[in-house]
Amino acid sequence: MEAKEVIELVKDLEKGKNDDSHVLKILQTLDKEVVATEKLLRETKVGVEVNKFKKSSNVEISKLVRKMINSWKDAINRSKKIKLQQAQANNTNGSGGSGSGAHNSGSTVDSNVSGGSGASDVSPDGNVSGSSDTRKQMKYVSTVPRNAKNDGVDTNIYNHKLRDMVIKAFYDALAKGSEHPPKSILATCKSIEEEMNKAYDCDSNEKSYKERYRVIYSNIISKNHQDLKHKINNGDITAVFLANCDTKELAPEHLKQKMEEITRQNLFNAQGATIERSVTDRFTCGKCKEKKVSYYQLQTRSADEPLTTFCTCEACGNRWKFS
Repeated sequence: MEAKEVIELVKDLEKGKNDDSHVLKILQTLDKEVVATEKLLRETKVGVEVNKFKKSSNVEISKLVRKMINSWKDAINRSKKIKLQQAQANNTNGSGGSGSGAHNSGSTVDSNVSGGSGASDVSPDGNVSGSSDTRKQMKYVSTVPRNAKNDGVDTNIYNHKLRDMVIKAFYDALAKGSEHPPKSILATCKSIEEEMNKAYDCDSNEKSYKERYRVIYSNIISKNHQDLKHKINNGDITAVFLANCDTKELAPEHLKQKMEEITRQNLFNAQGATIERSVTDRFTCGKCKEKKVSYYQLQTRSADEPLTTFCTCEACGNRWKFS
């Protein structure tokens, strides 16, 4: 699909954004026919417009949008990866390479994963050297279920029972079903644990440290929150955020929407019954002499007495009453 056609669909999407059936039809067309490239996404702004429907109340629309965004990201990353490999091939000119990429439980698609030159080698401080884009481009294919043991990863980093256990648990959760290389996942797990330990020292504040671990771990393994694992592995969510954010911020979108609805309903219920006011020009404010006055009437005395009228000047806020 050419850029002009995509731009037209984007315009139609924006015009009919309140019609779920219309939106869904256009999104399905874009999903089937758009071949994502950096140039196309930049020229048409289709990614920006589609992403607006990520929090749609229509489950089918929000699910399709997440699928499209992830698919387009993967396509861009594959394109970058090919360009990177070509550039490296030209630079090295066949001199040495970076290892066979063999692994005891799987193999890397990117030859840089297990070799000496490694764009994602783990530095002494546990961070991955190289950009997050480079991390996203790498792909690891395993023939067995992925975990620390099957990937041949040693998670005994600190010789500290609790901290090493947390790193292993995070690794097993993030590696399951992932195509990210072991070094990248291990570096991510170390970064998360380090930030957790900075915020909640496990030796002096073990209870808070464990509570934060449970919050992060339960959200990672949640079947209703697969996006979170993907974002963590891609580096879209930082270790600092995970260690310090409010627990509500980690909730999946559908749960956030439910919580917002409950909050709005609770606020509405807390307001209770309100007295309906009428605005009239029959009364004159004694303070500013304006005739824009709202009022309501209540029976404040015995039934045979007249109603009491309560007045408020809409101009200056002056209040008075009379019977």
